[in-house]
Amino acid sequence: MTTAPQSPAPVGREELLTRLERALHTRGRALLTGPAGVGKTEVALAEAARAEARGETVLWLATLPSDREIPGAAAAALVASVAATVTWPGLGTSRPEPPAPAVPSADTHAAGADPTTEPYGAAAPGALASGILTAGVLDSGIFSSGVFDQLPGPQRTAVAMLCREAPIDAGGWDPIALRLGIARILRALTCRGPVLLVVDGVQHIDADSADLLRFALHLAPPSLRVVAVETPEPYAEAHEPYREGHRTEDPHAAHLWVPSEADVLRVPPLHADEIAELLIHHRLPSRMAGRIHRASGGNPRLALAVGRSLADARTPVHHAEALTLSGRARDLARQLLGAAPPAVRETLLLAALALRPSATLVRRAGRPTAEADLAAAERADLVSLSEDGSVTFTAGLLPSTLVHDACWAERSAGHAALAEVVDDPVEAVRHRALATERPDEELAAEVAAAADLARRRGNSALAAELALLAAESTPGRHGTRRIARLVDAAEEAARAARADLAMRAATDLLARDAGPSDRVRARLAVLDTAGQGLTGLDEMYAHAMEDSEGDTALRAAVQLRLAVKYVLADGDPERSRTAAVESAALAASMGDPRLAVQALTVQARMERALGAPDAEAVLAQARALELAERPLGIRNAAQILTIRHALFDDRLTDARDELNALLPLVQRRGSVEDTIELFSTLAAIESRRGACAAALSHAGQALALTLEAGLSPGPAWYTLALAETAGGSFARAASYARRSVQASEEEGDRVFLSRSRYALGRVQLITGDIATALETLRRVQADERAQSTVDPSMLRWHEELAEALLAQDAGDEALALLAEVRPVAERLGRSTVLLGCDRAYALCLAAEGRTDEAAELLTRTAESFGRAGLPLERGRALIALARVERRRRRRSAAQTALHEAASVFERAGAAPWLALASETPAGEGAGPGAGVEESVPALSSLTEAELRLARLVGQGASNQEAAAKLYLSVKTVEARLTRIYQKLDVRSRAQLATALRP
Repeated sequence: MTTAPQSPAPVGREELLTRLERALHTRGRALLTGPAGVGKTEVALAEAARAEARGETVLWLATLPSDREIPGAAAAALVASVAATVTWPGLGTSRPEPPAPAVPSADTHAAGADPTTEPYGAAAPGALASGILTAGVLDSGIFSSGVFDQLPGPQRTAVAMLCREAPIDAGGWDPIALRLGIARILRALTCRGPVLLVVDGVQHIDADSADLLRFALHLAPPSLRVVAVETPEPYAEAHEPYREGHRTEDPHAAHLWVPSEADVLRVPPLHADEIAELLIHHRLPSRMAGRIHRASGGNPRLALAVGRSLADARTPVHHAEALTLSGRARDLARQLLGAAPPAVRETLLLAALALRPSATLVRRAGRPTAEADLAAAERADLVSLSEDGSVTFTAGLLPSTLVHDACWAERSAGHAALAEVVDDPVEAVRHRALATERPDEELAAEVAAAADLARRRGNSALAAELALLAAESTPGRHGTRRIARLVDAAEEAARAARADLAMRAATDLLARDAGPSDRVRARLAVLDTAGQGLTGLDEMYAHAMEDSEGDTALRAAVQLRLAVKYVLADGDPERSRTAAVESAALAASMGDPRLAVQALTVQARMERALGAPDAEAVLAQARALELAERPLGIRNAAQILTIRHALFDDRLTDARDELNALLPLVQRRGSVEDTIELFSTLAAIESRRGACAAALSHAGQALALTLEAGLSPGPAWYTLALAETAGGSFARAASYARRSVQASEEEGDRVFLSRSRYALGRVQLITGDIATALETLRRVQADERAQSTVDPSMLRWHEELAEALLAQDAGDEALALLAEVRPVAERLGRSTVLLGCDRAYALCLAAEGRTDEAAELLTRTAESFGRAGLPLERGRALIALARVERRRRRRSAAQTALHEAASVFERAGAAPWLALASETPAGEGAGPGAGVEESVPALSSLTEAELRLARLVGQGASNQEAAAKLYLSVKTVEARLTRIYQKLDVRSRAQLATALRP
């Protein structure tokens, strides 16, 4: 058996693969089950690839729906596969294996191709190596394969008849001989070594083949392991599903063994974050991952279809627009729904039309078989039923497709029936309005009143839907009233964060003869639901500015939105501050403290970024107005920014205490955006103060809320990258940072693009990917300078870039950067920024050979970080101290520093940092050459960049190879090698290799 690196698991399936391998190891059998498109075949493919990498023989049998009607079809395909691709023991000559047939790509399957539709002559989906034996490959008769040579005569004859290699007698083949022959073939195959048999589409196996394989597997040795892939068929006997006296078939009739709980592995839908990763893996836009997850219900095939429809749209779909759910996405939903009998579809349509569908409600609305219909739909994974009978569709695409494909008469009749039986007057009015196509003022007034009632109940989403329905129910002759209701609907949608409804209301209003103020209010509602995606809305801003001319209050509101746009989309804090100042002045002149608070808060944010001395005074003014204007928990932008400033200043205890007092109030009364920002801020606070488990928890909550709300996940992924860097995994931190970069680029969000690049560059630097880190951090430098950001506490990239420059032998540039940022930090009083600069400067001293000064400075810096309540920064300074002490050849001092760092990280739960502290501190971690400085004292004179190059060259790399590996020019490598030779007093590569040996 050969060993090979383990194949990566499909997105979100690592734990499931582990369970699958455990089941195969302990029981030898496993059944993967789940709805179509959930990724069962992908999991089986991953396990097959791993088995092949271990040197096992892999047989893949993919069945077709038509096989069920052909006796012996699956068994014949399996025998033909073995005969065509395996050299049988005992033959005198070896048969060459046939060329591998063309195979569909794994991407085709992931996008929704049904693997059970592949012909027997095709390999399993995915690029598996030639060791996987695909059922159905038959390049010649099985007589020439030697299979029959191992079988007694009657068995040989029966198998030949099965494979149509011999005429079938009038009495058919001998069933006992055929059973024994199939069993003997599989048993003989295991003599070659372990065998994994994958049966994809076990539900399509014909009865004769199922009986043959059951018998063969019963006699097979433990070295034959089996994975069966099943898509349950809930609508068997669909033409008469509820007939009197109906008897279902044996539930195990199609199974190859009687499965137990331990054998059956249900493949679950993916979580929203996993859907985002899947989209990125397939190079699809991830910024709408939350909405795609809701539409798909976590079904990978549906999610990729929706993602591709968005990617193929002629113009980018904005957050304020409905998802493009046509083409392949709709077709897949129709396939899932199309298998349902007409009665079940009628029941599901009523459930799709209801606000709070339940079995009882649907039955009362005219479906006496509702419970049975919904139970069948649940078996098909179309809906889930709770204990109280409430119905939830597994994917949002399903009810929308049901309603989309139903004719007007069906929808109207359904709403009319539901209006008669719902027990809530608000829902009754909604259904009555949706049951009629004629606008009616009396009905519209009722719907508007229902919207007000829903708002008072706190159901903002329903209020937004009803407000728009009221406007659409208003007759055209009441044009002024309809426009007023459309404005109310747009603003109600903005309060509910329903971007799609806001856009619908605004589009309807802007097509009518509305006044300038109404047009501005509708446009502002759309802008308020755009989230981070403000790029591409310039025309809307321009029209809002034009229409607000002469109206001070509206102009103040438009200027406030422009202030946000200028910083997020344009990366221009100067212009943002100017717009915020004008908005605050206009709001004050109109006596609008609410708007003034928002404008002053944006102004204070920009003043801080620009390093203005009066930033805190402006924020205090906003905070005072906010406290006087509204209770805690409702639109507390100034207080949230106050907490953010405390975070920037590393006043972490104050920030955490104030945030913990505010968070529960915001969760009860505030917007989802404020709640997300508080969880993100809390995660950043806990990351800085070393409460790593709490940081990961809060970051996860921020991401879950973000995806649930359908907002861009870029900011939440950035927060998770910070939390993972502190206490999770450097690899996951880098992954989240890359996702944040991609989402921010898609949104045109300049602020979080810079932040996510910083998070990525920092991880790259910590993990020793110096060249890539330098490239990433240089881009952060360019981003921040383009945005005129002055305050170094808001994004601490200077110290990271200085260390990356030093590691790449650009010490002069590193010193210049530190000299540039230090006076600014001193002027603004950013004491912990200065500590980070001290750590980087100490490394510069060490690179210059001033190791005594470096060690002394790092010792003081570590102590200062400890007093400031920043344990992870303290531990990082101690790791740097250990490296310097090693260069001073003070092994005991280096070990002491490392042990102290490890203790700090262990108390904080900083798992990745603890692992880093456990590595040998020579160079950039354990590996070839680690610890060589101590055993070869002359190497202590080399910088880290020189040491990395020396190791590569000493291991045989050419100048060109070393340049490519280190992302350097060949000339730089040559110059650096010259310095290495001089320092080590060597004259050739052979002497250098000798010098590197302990």
